[in-house]
Amino acid sequence: MLTWDDFEKIDIRTGTVLKITEFPQAKKPAYQLTIDFGPLGIKQSSAQITHHYQPGELIGCQVIAVVNFPPKQIANFFSECLVLGVYDENNQVILIRPDKAVTNGQKIG
Repeated sequence: MLTWDDFEKIDIRTGTVLKITEFPQAKKPAYQLTIDFGPLGIKQSSAQITHHYQPGELIGCQVIAVVNFPPKQIANFFSECLVLGVYDENNQVILIRPDKAVTNGQKIG
């Protein structure tokens, strides 16, 4: 079981997608996202969201991500945060997003 102290160690924040590029070097289909987390700065993430999303439709959209994992190298790219989503019945990711606009960098709790 997770303790409350364990949960408080996870830093989950809101950010706005600034840029998306195809990521053909990834083993599984993915995009490279550039996300603005306000006072935390700009971070990059590799996200396996190609099934439900086209790059152009996510520019300017807000996402929710864990921002305090160490960078993870995926092919020639360093992913600096983990964008969160829900797996559908086919194991494809659907993003978790705020349903109203919030300030970039707001903490989820």
